[in-house]
Amino acid sequence: GSFSSPENNLPSVQQEQTKVETLPALNAKILEEDWDDIPPSSALEVISEEEALQIIAEPLVPIQSSTLRDYVDHSETLEKLVHLGVDLSQVEKRQKAGQLLLTLDFEKDVKKILLFLKDVGVEDNQLGAFLTKNPYILGEDLEALETRVAYLKSKKFGKSEISQMVSRAPYLLLFSVERLDNRLAFFKNELGLSVKKTKDLVIRLPRLLTGKLEPVKENLQVCQIELGFQRNEIQQIVYKTPKILTASKKKLKQTFDYLHNIMGIPHHMLTRFPQVFNSKLLRIRERHMFLAFLGRAQYDPAEPSYISLDQLVSLPDEVFCTEIAKVSMQDFENFLKTL
Repeated sequence: GSFSSPENNLPSVQQEQTKVETLPALNAKILEEDWDDIPPSSALEVISEEEALQIIAEPLVPIQSSTLRDYVDHSETLEKLVHLGVDLSQVEKRQKAGQLLLTLDFEKDVKKILLFLKDVGVEDNQLGAFLTKNPYILGEDLEALETRVAYLKSKKFGKSEISQMVSRAPYLLLFSVERLDNRLAFFKNELGLSVKKTKDLVIRLPRLLTGKLEPVKENLQVCQIELGFQRNEIQQIVYKTPKILTASKKKLKQTFDYLHNIMGIPHHMLTRFPQVFNSKLLRIRERHMFLAFLGRAQYDPAEPSYISLDQLVSLPDEVFCTEIAKVSMQDFENFLKTL
C-alpha cells in the first residue's frame, strides 16, 4: 500500500473524468510545470450542459461559452473576483482555472481564502493580480495552506519575509511541505550554503522554490564545467545574484565568453561582480568598445585608471560618459553610429 498525506489525497483518473476536476487532482497534473512561465492552454474549455446547470441553476446561463465574461452576470463569485481586480481573460488561459472558478461559492469557498491571503500579508491592492496569476489557490484546502505557512515559520522565515515570498511567487503555497522542504535542502546542499544563506537566497528569488530544478542543475554545471568556475566561486556568484540559476544558458555562455576572452576579465573578478551577468551583452560590448577606442578600457584594480565591472554596466549612459569615459554623451552616440 502507499501512503498519501491528506493534502495530496488525489482522486483516481476515472473519478476525474466524470466530474469537474477537484483542485488537488489538477495540482498534481499541473504542479510539475514551471509556475513562472506556465503556457496558456486553450481558452476556457467548453463545459457540458449538465455541468453548467449544476454550477448555476439559472435559466439564462450561456450553456456553451469560450469566455468567462459570459458568466459574470450569473455568478456572484466571478462578479466579486472582477471587483477585486482579477483579470478573467488571463485566468481562462490557465488550464482548468475557468472550470474551477465556476464551481466555487464565494461565501463558502472563496472568502476564507481571501482572508487567509490577507493574513499572510498579500495587500488588498495586490489580491487581483495575485489571483489572476494563481486562481488555483481558491480551490485549495485552507488547512493545507495554513500548514505550509506554519512550516515556513518553523524554518524561521519572518512574517514579512513570508508575505514577500508569497507575493513574488504566487504559486508557492500550492506546494506541499515535503516539496518545500526538499527544495530548501537541495539549494543548501548543492551550493554548500549555511541555513541562513539558503533562506536569504530564496527570500530574494522565491521562484527557486516553485520552478523546475533541471535548468538550475544545468546552469550550475555550465558554470563549473564550461565556464571553469571553482565550487566556492559558484557559491559566491549565486549568493550575490541568484538569477544566474535561472538565466538562459546561451546568454550566460555568450556573456562569459565576451567578458573573459575578449575583455580579459579573470574568474576571480567575475566572482566579485557577478551582477555583470544580468546585464545585456550589447551594453557591455558597446561600452567596452568605446572605452577601448578611448584607450580607457582598464579593468585591473592594480592600475590607477581602473574601471570596475559594476561601473561599466550599472551606471546610466549620462553618468557613464561624464564620469567613466570622461567625454560627452554626444561623443558616445557618435561612436555608436560607427559600429
